[in-house]
Amino acid sequence: MSKLTKALTAAAGNAGSDPLYAEDVFSTYLWEGTNSANTIENGIDLAGEGGLVWSKWRSITNDHMLVDTERGALKVIKSNSTGAQVTNGNNAPSSFLSNGFTYTDNGSGYPIASWTFRKAEKFFDVVTWTGTGGARTLSHNLGSTPSVIIVKSTTNSAFWCVYHSSLGATKYLQLSSTVAAATASTIWNDTAPTSTEFTVGAYINQSQTYVAYLFASDAGGFGDDGDENIIKCGSFSYSGSEVDINLGFEPQFFLYKASNTSNDWEILDVMRAWGETQYCRLNANESAAEACYSNSSTNFIKPYANGVKFKTGGSGRDYIYIAIRRPMKTPESGTEVFSPDATTTFPATMTTGFPVDLTMTRARTAANYFFTGDRLRGNTKYLSTATTNPEAAFSTGNEWLWDANTTITQQNTSGSVINYNFKRATGFMDVVVPTATQTLVNPATEHTLGVVPEFIISKSRDSTAGWFVYHSALGLTKYLELSTTSAFQVYNVFGTTLTSTQFQYYSSTVGESVVNYLFATLAGVSKVGSYTGTGSNLNVDCGFSAGARFILIKRTDSTGDWYVWDTERGITAGNDPYLLLNSTAAEVTSTDYIDPLASGFTVTSSAPAALNASGGSYIFLAIA
Repeated sequence: MSKLTKALTAAAGNAGSDPLYAEDVFSTYLWEGTNSANTIENGIDLAGEGGLVWSKWRSITNDHMLVDTERGALKVIKSNSTGAQVTNGNNAPSSFLSNGFTYTDNGSGYPIASWTFRKAEKFFDVVTWTGTGGARTLSHNLGSTPSVIIVKSTTNSAFWCVYHSSLGATKYLQLSSTVAAATASTIWNDTAPTSTEFTVGAYINQSQTYVAYLFASDAGGFGDDGDENIIKCGSFSYSGSEVDINLGFEPQFFLYKASNTSNDWEILDVMRAWGETQYCRLNANESAAEACYSNSSTNFIKPYANGVKFKTGGSGRDYIYIAIRRPMKTPESGTEVFSPDATTTFPATMTTGFPVDLTMTRARTAANYFFTGDRLRGNTKYLSTATTNPEAAFSTGNEWLWDANTTITQQNTSGSVINYNFKRATGFMDVVVPTATQTLVNPATEHTLGVVPEFIISKSRDSTAGWFVYHSALGLTKYLELSTTSAFQVYNVFGTTLTSTQFQYYSSTVGESVVNYLFATLAGVSKVGSYTGTGSNLNVDCGFSAGARFILIKRTDSTGDWYVWDTERGITAGNDPYLLLNSTAAEVTSTDYIDPLASGFTVTSSAPAALNASGGSYIFLAIA
């Protein structure tokens, strides 16, 4: 919720009814085992609201551990086992917190994945009961009709029973098994759930204790206006051709299974390298370690702004799934979404406080490039802003490591280096890597920025086509090139479609792979703007309160470099080090071209014509 929205809400007397967002009720959180107690702060209120923590060691054979607040800490059931509940002092949540949970593990150095589901209307609920024999109707607090119900006996060995609305109440699946859907009236008593109740048959109402996990679908209830969906449970059929699974949102979590044949329950999430180039899966029905696969033209699973592109597995399969929306909050400060970091030690693990989606890395003192990488393209893929070279790959051991919630590790360089780390966020920045199966040149595609983009940087991954730049100050009829000093050129590189949900990007051939970085002005966080030079000290008001931490400037009506400054290296009243996105030249430290300004930045009278010629036209991006 924006500061303005909160103020208006408070003024209306509803200060205590802030809306919920996807990140308030769901989290994928990754960490390395420490052989000790860990406090996992994922922002989910389990102590007050309740919910489920599902965890799995990624690199070794180990069980899936499910612990919920209804049964209590350390009370474990395993999705890959039919066994009864066990009390596990290690490798399970030991307490529930208002912003996460504590977890004691006995595997130092082993990576662990966790998925946290908070109880919330129109998203998720947990129900427990003691069986009485025969069919029975139970109440729930989901606030909408469940689309998926997963039930397990906690006192006896028994298979997990799964209801999915696309299969109906006469059929069930088994979470701990690969088997196809079967028909039985003793599971759901052939009775579909309602918005207040669900029915269990005799098999899951014996003289035992049970737990049920209930998932909503397309129920709304989230976002600023309370009408956005964050979860969808659906189905699709695969015949060998690409399937567009239209969710109405970009997913961060995807659990799916073929329902008409033997198949694993596969779990994907964007924290564990699910993107344009690969996907890494853990199977809910087995203890095996994580397995990763490369996306190709004939075999892929890719998230995109409106859902999932799917082309894998056997033809003739019917699939069911649960999909959860990616984070959707609008940030309120620049530190939530941007972190500059200067380092001389490698590998360098930089603490950002947020998951990094885009990074730009540059050696400062030697001739080198800005290497640009992003989560969607994977650990090894990079482009260099000073050239038009196609995408290349770092060797294993020299890549970025994206799979962390509050840090990023940079391994591929040495010396004195500056890193710019960005997070995708509503109103601030988006990364769009359209699937290479597009059938048009200059196609329109979806984005999740939530507002009309004001600054777009676009580069072909396949060819030597340039870095094309759109800026709102120039409009759609003009463009710039990031790797050159050229003034604007006249051509509709970015077409005619530019809205809060779609844009057109440049592609020279059908099916060309392109990466796009989209930015917008967000009050108090970022400013996409322009100014006219004066030759004298010029204050550029960005609406900030504590100055800009990142500044990018380019002259548009004549030649000029793409200058970048940041507070990590220094924006002071004296000399300010700068680098150039379009050049391999080493950092310049002996000039005073900009000065700090609380509301933005000052371009000084000593700045050259490329930054402050009288009557010159300039565009900029600043981040608070």
